[in-house]
Amino acid sequence: MRASVEQEPARPGHAYTQAGVDSARQERALEGLLQHIRSTASRRQLLPISLFANVLDLGNKIGLAVSMDGVGSKALIAQMMDRYDTIGIDCVAMNVNDLLCVGATPIAMLDYVAVRVPDELLLEQIGAGLADGAREANIEIPGGEIAQIKDMLQGYSKQRAFDLVGCAVGTVPTDRILTGRDIREGDVVVGLRSSGIHSNGLSLARRVLLESGAFTVESEVAELGQTVGAELLTPTRIYVKPILDMLTSGLRIKSLAHITSDGFANLRRIQANFGFVIEYLPDPQPIFSLIEKLGAIPRGEMFTVFNMGIGFCVVVDPADADRAIEIAARHNVEAHKLGHAVPDPERRVHLNPVGLVSTASYFEPAST
Repeated sequence: MRASVEQEPARPGHAYTQAGVDSARQERALEGLLQHIRSTASRRQLLPISLFANVLDLGNKIGLAVSMDGVGSKALIAQMMDRYDTIGIDCVAMNVNDLLCVGATPIAMLDYVAVRVPDELLLEQIGAGLADGAREANIEIPGGEIAQIKDMLQGYSKQRAFDLVGCAVGTVPTDRILTGRDIREGDVVVGLRSSGIHSNGLSLARRVLLESGAFTVESEVAELGQTVGAELLTPTRIYVKPILDMLTSGLRIKSLAHITSDGFANLRRIQANFGFVIEYLPDPQPIFSLIEKLGAIPRGEMFTVFNMGIGFCVVVDPADADRAIEIAARHNVEAHKLGHAVPDPERRVHLNPVGLVSTASYFEPAST
């Protein structure tokens, strides 16, 4: 069974754009905003905006790491399922995983919940998920904001339409901030397994699997081992425990990357002229092959939009790669050696097992 996908010449992000997410246009529009935002920076701001999180210098070698993210259109899946007790975990995960990438220890997150109407069941279940995520990440949620914006929110469920965003903070010694500047040739990329689709690419997944009429959220799919809705709603993995364990175990970690939108191209978010050659990729979870086949999605776009089975990467000294894998296993997270760093001023990411290369935020077939 195939989703009805209009056949047009493939280009980077084409299917995702048809699904309503125009990444290229977003980048162009964002520059207009950033030209003003950058003017607010002072000497307290230690990093460029392009990294996963920023760090503010509080003095005495103490850095305050800050990050902000939301659950995106995964909220629509929750509405289709009328289940809201895990979406808060995704909100926590998307924020604390970004904080980890600068070497920070997450300490707290504030939440913003926008609703059409203040439905009691909706808010109680969102709160339960936020609390579960906070406990897993060992953070506090000391406050937040709720907004009733009936005229602005449509959603799948008129009664329970919502949006959920978080802003997280953490601490990091200013002399231990990770930016990739210490990467050297041969440093190993260790990939930590994702729990599934996480919180990126849901617009494309929804279009291919649900809006095409191929499935409903209640459809049982043998290769998934559960319903389509349950698979898509699987919470984003929180990597705080294994990564903090690595950071405090003496491993020579050079950079950390949260594999979200743009996939392995997130490895490029470093302050060093190095690229990466990926030589091994574990098989992605069945949800990804289902989307790829049903929607006839080009392989390059799959690796641009989705995490494809790896949710977090650690770039580490070769001598410490095995220990990183052992620490991940100690926290019940599967990890693999994926590849290595190479000098490259263009910071390209080569995915050799699938014949793709990224010189920007998307993957295309590598030249032969």
